[in-house]
Amino acid sequence: MSVRAAAPDDAAAIAAIYAPYVEGSIVSFETEAPDGAAMRARVEAGGSLYPWLAAVDETGTLAGYAYASAFRPRPAYRYTVETTVYVRQGSHRRGIGGLLYRPLLAILEAQGFTQAFGAITLPNPASVALHERHGFARAGTYTKVGWKQDGWWDVGLWQRALAPASVPPTEPRPWREVCPPDLLTRSG
Repeated sequence: MSVRAAAPDDAAAIAAIYAPYVEGSIVSFETEAPDGAAMRARVEAGGSLYPWLAAVDETGTLAGYAYASAFRPRPAYRYTVETTVYVRQGSHRRGIGGLLYRPLLAILEAQGFTQAFGAITLPNPASVALHERHGFARAGTYTKVGWKQDGWWDVGLWQRALAPASVPPTEPRPWREVCPPDLLTRSG
């Protein structure tokens, strides 16, 4: 298993990994799974600041993906990111989430982002454990904020410090400038 930068042409595989979380669980609050074109737009929207990574198995098949996105749209939040990881159904408990999170968090720190947040629909002990293994601590809970599968669900926030918060802050650098070269190759 290896990790590489995700590319827009990975979108169909990423959409296939994500669809079961949308259609059959409370993990995602989306109610209709995005198709490959919609997912391609999301990957491309990451632009120079928000990396997308893909875990690729020995056969070249995507086994999971992780990415960062803006935490909130207001300019003062630009030093903070939200992180997300999804693993292909049937591939859990093989370390893929950690394999993706380690380089993603290292890249974000090298870029100069100061805080990362993970938003987790509760209960989700596996996601909580993954985040806590990677230095996230519980920061709060939004109570009964999502209606899905005939129920109201809470969302917990987990927070992790990244780069030190300098005064004045330094603008985050493009992720490809700080990404390890081996993650930029398509061979995975």
